[in-house]
Amino acid sequence: MKWTDVYDIAMALTDEFPDIDPQYINFVDLHSKIVALEEFDDEPSRSGEKILEAIQAAWIEEAAD
Repeated sequence: MKWTDVYDIAMALTDEFPDIDPQYINFVDLHSKIVALEEFDDEPSRSGEKILEAIQAAWIEEAAD
């Protein structure tokens, strides 16, 4: 997965961290959890606030389902 795979990352986070409420995760912790995903294969430094916001929003949506 790359940073642009927002929904794939959100689904992986939902599976990997079912006990975390994504509404309350800060971007530092979110970034760490994303780069730790086994399927993630991108440069950690290529992320930014906008992509983290998009991933967090998708994770919130995915967790609500």
